[in-house]
Amino acid sequence: MSADGARRLTTLDALRGLSVFAMIEQHVGIWLWRGPDPGMTRLDYPGLVAFNAGSAIGAPMFYVLSGVGTALLCARARGSDRELDAGLVRRGLVLYGFGVLVNLLTPSWFSWGSFFALHMMGVGIMLAPLWRRMSDRALVGLVVLVLAATPFVQAFVGTPAELTNPEMRDVSLPGGALRLAFIDSQYSLLPWLSTFVLGFWAGRAIHRDALRSLLVVGTVMFAVGALGHALVWITGASEPSILWRAFRLALGWFPPSIAIVTLLTGPTLWILVAAVRWQRRRPLAPDHALVVLGRISLTVFVVHAPLFRELSRPLGIWSALAPAPTLAVIAAFTLACLVLGKWWARYDYKYGAEWLMRRIADRRPPRPA
Repeated sequence: MSADGARRLTTLDALRGLSVFAMIEQHVGIWLWRGPDPGMTRLDYPGLVAFNAGSAIGAPMFYVLSGVGTALLCARARGSDRELDAGLVRRGLVLYGFGVLVNLLTPSWFSWGSFFALHMMGVGIMLAPLWRRMSDRALVGLVVLVLAATPFVQAFVGTPAELTNPEMRDVSLPGGALRLAFIDSQYSLLPWLSTFVLGFWAGRAIHRDALRSLLVVGTVMFAVGALGHALVWITGASEPSILWRAFRLALGWFPPSIAIVTLLTGPTLWILVAAVRWQRRRPLAPDHALVVLGRISLTVFVVHAPLFRELSRPLGIWSALAPAPTLAVIAAFTLACLVLGKWWARYDYKYGAEWLMRRIADRRPPRPA
C-alpha cells in the first residue's frame, strides 16, 4: 500500500510483517531442521510442529493484504485513470521481476519457470486495472469461479495427489512454464489468485467502512471449507474424485485444495476486521516493531531464500540443526531484521525492494508542452 503517513493503516503493515515472517519461519524451519531422530516422528516435536503449523496462515494473509493494499491505492489515487493503470502495471511487473530474480538466485529450489508468491501477486497487481472496473459482486463471483475451477483443472491436466519440488519446477511437462503458472507450481494462479482478488474486494470494503461484509464472507468461506472436508470424511471420497481433490486436507498442501484456501482465508478476513478496528482505537506508531517489519517485508522475502536455502549448504547447516538451534536461527534473523528496519526507517527505507517498486511504479509520463 502506497499512501502517505497520515492515512496509512499501520495495523495492516503490522499484519504484513507478521505474515511474511510466518512464511519465512516455515521455510527456514524446514530447510535447517535435520528432521526427526531415529525412532521418532515429527509428532514427537510438538513445539516445532505447532510453531510451523501456526504459521500456515502467513501465505494467504500475505496475498490478501497485497490485494487490500492495491485496492486502497486505487481508492486514494490522484491523477488520470490512464496514469493509475500504467502505474499498477509497472508495479506488478516489478514484483514479478523480483520473483524471477529469486528464481535465478535460488537454483536448488526454483527453475526459471517456477511460479511462486511474488509472481502470483505481480500478476494480480498487473490485472488491477481490470479488478478496479469490476463490481463487488463480480469480484466475489470471480473468487468463487477460480476456486471452483481448480479441482477440475487439476484433474484435467493430471496433477499428482502430492506435488514435489522437482515437479513444481519442471518446465519440460506439457504446457511448460504456463502449466506451472496456472496450476502446478507452489503458488499457481489456480487457486491462489482467488486470495488476491478477495483481498482487493476486502480493500474496497475497508475503504467504505463495510467491515461487517468481511465477517460474513469470512464465515461463509470457513464454513465451505469445513463442511466440504466433513463431506469427504462422511462419504469416504478418495483419489481421484473431484470431491476429494476439492476438499481434502493434507499436511503438505501442494497441490492446494479449496478446503485449504477457504479455511485459511476465512480467518484472515476476521483478523483484518480486528486490525482495522484496532487502528481506529489505538493506531500503531510508524516505528512500532511489527510495522517496521511490514515496511521491509518484500525486501526480506526476496533475500531470505538465497540466504538460507543456498548459503546454508556451504556453511554445513542445511538439514543439520536440532530444533533448538533452528528456532534460535529464526529468532536471530527476525531480531536482525527488526534492528535493521528501525535504523532504515530513518532514511525512508531507501534502496530497498519496496522503495524501488514505488520509484518505478509512480513514475509520471512527461506532460505535453
